[in-house]
Amino acid sequence: MQTNHTPTRRLLNEREAAAELGISFRTLQQWRVRGIGPAYLKIGRSVRYDAASLEIWLAQQTRTHTTG
Repeated sequence: MQTNHTPTRRLLNEREAAAELGISFRTLQQWRVRGIGPAYLKIGRSVRYDAASLEIWLAQQTRTHTTG
């Protein structure tokens, strides 16, 4: 018998996501309001960040020079 099992996404709350990024959760909140931070999920009234998406977003922040 085969079971369809999809991997569970690891969802982080604001404080956990901020800790992963090494920033304060207030900074993460400000980024969300300004639309400049990582993508997030809204589940009811809760804000959650997908751990895999945070890693992708973080990798995209790599820069080789100060412009752009």
